[in-house]
Order: sequence, then C-alpha cells, then structure tokens
Amino acid sequence: MLTLGIVNTYDKIKIHEAHYRSIARAAPVAYAFGFNIALFDYPFKMKADELVDYVKDKTTIGGSGKYLEELYEDGCFFLFDLPKKGFQPQFGSAVVTTSHPGREKQIEIREIAELIKKRESFLFLIGLGPRGLPRDLFDKAQYHLDITSKGVSLETCTAIGAMPALISALSGAGN
Repeated sequence: MLTLGIVNTYDKIKIHEAHYRSIARAAPVAYAFGFNIALFDYPFKMKADELVDYVKDKTTIGGSGKYLEELYEDGCFFLFDLPKKGFQPQFGSAVVTTSHPGREKQIEIREIAELIKKRESFLFLIGLGPRGLPRDLFDKAQYHLDITSKGVSLETCTAIGAMPALISALSGAGN
C-alpha cells in the first residue's frame, strides 16, 4: 500500500482555499498512480463522504472531484488528526519528504522503489503550507526522502505530482 499523507500546516481551524484545492489536485495523481490519500490535521469537521461532496462543490480541479470520489468509494481516502506518537501502522513505514534529509534516516528513491517491489507499504508525508512539515515528524518517520536527490525544495502540489510519478516509474507500482 502506498499512501500520500498530506499534513496541513496552514490554519487548523479555518478552511482556506488551499485546503480543498490541495485535495482536488492530489486526487487524480493518487488515482492515476495507485496511491491512497490520507489527510492529517485538516480543519474540516466532517466525515470523509461529506468532504468529498464539499470538494466537488468547491472546484473543477480533478474532474470536479471525480477521482476523489473514486478513491473514497475504493476505500483509499482517509482523514486523521495528526498522531501524537506514531502513524497508523496499516500505512507502513512513514517517510518524510524533504529537501534536507537527516543523514541517519536518509533513503534514496531507488531504495524505496526496491522495497516497494518487495511489497512493502509506505506513507509519504508532504507538508501543506509555507513552513513544510513540522519538525517532530522528522523524528517520528522511519525515513527521510529527497525525491530530487539534489536538495531542491518543491512546492506542495509539485511534490504531490512528482513523488508518485517517480515512484511508479521506478517501482512499477500502480501498473
């Protein structure tokens, strides 16, 4: 199982356009490359099915929510608070995506691809907001991954698109 874990670092109380647009943008990418989506700390006080309808009403991105609805119906769309200790074990190993991986937890994209070929599961954490992922997640994650291998920082939606595409190309996942 491969999961895009998008962590909200914007406002945790008020809903902003960036919240629902990030979901709408992630859905077709996740669907196309065989990933689940798990949202963490988003300010929506609704169930997953209600959020699908909300996103469909707010934007035409992602086929007006068509792919988000497909993910939901396939049991591949999840909403969570940010866990205090560890991430949900059903998602496998947590991987922080960062342009500055810690040396002791750094893993290369080709190593991840080889582990995926061996049927290992991963939760790829991407930060939504100008501050990126909270520092405590770097400690909680088993791995740190720089998908560019060059220390290049990517905007959230760019990372959401690039990471699954690259992993699928290297591992054959989602085919």
